[in-house]
Amino acid sequence: MSSSPACNNSGAGSPQFCSDPPTPATELEDIIEHDLHESLPSEDEYILVIGGLGFIGSHTSLELLKAGYNIIIVDNLSNSFRDVFDRVLLAAKLYCTRAGTQCPKAELCCADYRDLDAMSTLLTKHTTDTNPRRSTISGVIHFAAYKEVADSIKHPLKYYRNNVQGLIDLVALLDEHNIKSFIFSSSASVYGTLSGSSPRLREEDCVHEQETYFDADAGIHLSAQQGSTGITNPYGRSKFFAEAILADVCKADPAWTVLALRYFNPIGCDPSGLLGEDPRESASNLFPAAVKVLTGRVPELSIYGTDWDTPDGTAVRDFIHVSDLAKGHGAALAAAQAGRIRATFRTFNLGTGSGHSVDEVIRTLEEVTRRRIPRRAVERRDGDVGSCVAIPDRAGIELGWKTEKSLRDACVDLWNYLSIERRL
Repeated sequence: MSSSPACNNSGAGSPQFCSDPPTPATELEDIIEHDLHESLPSEDEYILVIGGLGFIGSHTSLELLKAGYNIIIVDNLSNSFRDVFDRVLLAAKLYCTRAGTQCPKAELCCADYRDLDAMSTLLTKHTTDTNPRRSTISGVIHFAAYKEVADSIKHPLKYYRNNVQGLIDLVALLDEHNIKSFIFSSSASVYGTLSGSSPRLREEDCVHEQETYFDADAGIHLSAQQGSTGITNPYGRSKFFAEAILADVCKADPAWTVLALRYFNPIGCDPSGLLGEDPRESASNLFPAAVKVLTGRVPELSIYGTDWDTPDGTAVRDFIHVSDLAKGHGAALAAAQAGRIRATFRTFNLGTGSGHSVDEVIRTLEEVTRRRIPRRAVERRDGDVGSCVAIPDRAGIELGWKTEKSLRDACVDLWNYLSIERRL
């Protein structure tokens, strides 16, 4: 594979913590607040964000800049657009201007992360000439996976080649450069059919070695068995395989710290209206599909199954505002770099802990936009499950992270983005 020339842009000044931190209410919050400041990079240190112009990647890139991190984004633009980088920079600079701080530095490299020559050149560029040599990249956040369930069923090798083989080559290259702080974009799909039988999912429902945990609801200690149950599609399997590989890497070399963040259903967009969900390829997720109806590009919204075992028959999901999800990556990075995580490999659910049905989401969108969204029931899709909701307690305890935004907030922010886009 060949790479495009690197596109470099920089914000001025050294990184600083750009928001006014809240007054800590507990000792844990004191520790987390201290660790956040301690983990911020020096002026020459960067966080590498692979796939950083996609929906979740761009919002995370913005939150990292707002929190004071210098960033390097690698993206091959296969499912994103170059101008998203400009939007991230603009939103960050507007934020820092209001906060009275200088915006950290940002760099864009237009390349495929599987292009090992391009990645090696980038990593070498960010290696010091000191003795001993060291990388100025202090951590990596990896988003560059294919993620469409239906597409993965049709093209499984495409998913295993990019999501699994690409990850192996990347980790080997990072290991050569002694970059061993890694945040992995995983998915609730690793829980497979358990999501249909469990009201809410905990991390111990899918583990890569046997472990014992305390079930607070039952008041007893339980044993979690290695593996997962009934993963329904190659996309989910690719995430499970990737987690297992990373767990094995950490077991072999304890110098690594890898946090795998299991996403539930990201929705909404940054409140500035400068960033949204705008994939090049067709997306089957609920919000972008609804946007196509709201903007008149398609006449109606397809509802995949109305006979699920749920209160209104439509599928139930844990819908999380993408800005909350993005901040979860910052919390994970701070915890990893401050040494607060008790294991070298650790998984975390990033969700709200509450489920909303597809019908409920559509009705909320209609209320916010004051527009009707025509819809029709169609057959269930292969690989779908009826319900998928997180137990996010581990992230709250160990990362000091929790969601702040509601379903309605996500709908308001989406409509704001669409309204701004129509004026541009």
